[in-house]
Amino acid sequence: MVTETPVYINTAEGLEKAVQKLVRASIVAVDLEADSMYHFEEKVCLLQMATDKSCFIIDPLALPDMSPLEPIFSDSSIIKIFHGSDYDVRSLFRDFGFRVENLFDTELACRFLGYPRSSLEAVLKLHYDVILDKKYQKKDWSIRPLPDEMISYAADDVRYLVDLYQHISKALSEKKRLEWALETCEGISQIRPGENIDVDRPLFMTIKGSGRLDARSLAVLENLALFRQEAAKKKDRPPYKVISNTAILEIARFKPESTLQLNRSGLLSKKQTQMYGDIIIKAVLAALEIPEENLPRYPKIIKSPSSAAVSRKKKKKKKWRERKAKQLEMDPSMLINNTAIKKIAKQEPKTLPELKAVEILKNWQVETFGEQWINTIVKTA
Repeated sequence: MVTETPVYINTAEGLEKAVQKLVRASIVAVDLEADSMYHFEEKVCLLQMATDKSCFIIDPLALPDMSPLEPIFSDSSIIKIFHGSDYDVRSLFRDFGFRVENLFDTELACRFLGYPRSSLEAVLKLHYDVILDKKYQKKDWSIRPLPDEMISYAADDVRYLVDLYQHISKALSEKKRLEWALETCEGISQIRPGENIDVDRPLFMTIKGSGRLDARSLAVLENLALFRQEAAKKKDRPPYKVISNTAILEIARFKPESTLQLNRSGLLSKKQTQMYGDIIIKAVLAALEIPEENLPRYPKIIKSPSSAAVSRKKKKKKKWRERKAKQLEMDPSMLINNTAIKKIAKQEPKTLPELKAVEILKNWQVETFGEQWINTIVKTA
């Protein structure tokens, strides 16, 4: 683990000195802190990077140019260690355009090794008998100056990762699962922000519980969500901190037609009613005027029923997964997830080349378990 005092970097000169050390390392640990709980558009507020000897706490809010770090992230000869990398990979690309080459995720690796708990707190407690204090986890990382205790907290998230990687990669090699983890990590490194998001979908679809509303209530909810988004953008706050999802969902159900009704409902605080009452009533009344034929409908996902044969294949595959995971002492979902099971059951590949053509599968899955799937599961009648 890194024992040196973390170096706080908030100048171009300091960043250049840090890069000179980081670029010579063969392994670099990475983590970041963002401000999604405090601002309308989230951003990376802190970037922690560590070698086996040094730890740097880099301040993107003070550095207009983070590009000196790009060669480190794109250098495939430098292993970048994350613990839970999905969010970080998206954020680094979104804010700085960094593509992470040669990524290794210790959280994912712990699941391949069958750790009962894979959070950083649990893993550090197990290996180093260290108890992380997570009281700053939900703090506003955009505040400046950052208190020393928050900088120390941020450093703890990376100071153990290089040493942890050495231990975990060795354990994976001994179990012949290192290639499994590396290929899976390669897939994560390709994730980009905004993937699989329909930008044209109505806002009400982002609110849990909206699928149970009738069409008129959905129209009210959409108007309320649009108003809330604009208000949140102006205030630079997350929408839920302007008015909660629960509140606008209940207002959509209640449909108050006056500020008096809204106030009596108790759904908003007195301050919220004073600030937003008139515009909320305007939004409700506008939705009530929409002709019936123009009302929104919650999209219904029509699922074609599985045939009896497909259902049997899925069931048998899941039973195989549970047995094999127990035998290997690892997380069952790491062997094969439900989406892949469903695809295999539907496509019915009968040879290894056909199985490899199922795009969702990793090479290690087909090479290690393909014959078993073909012989004992896929051919199930």
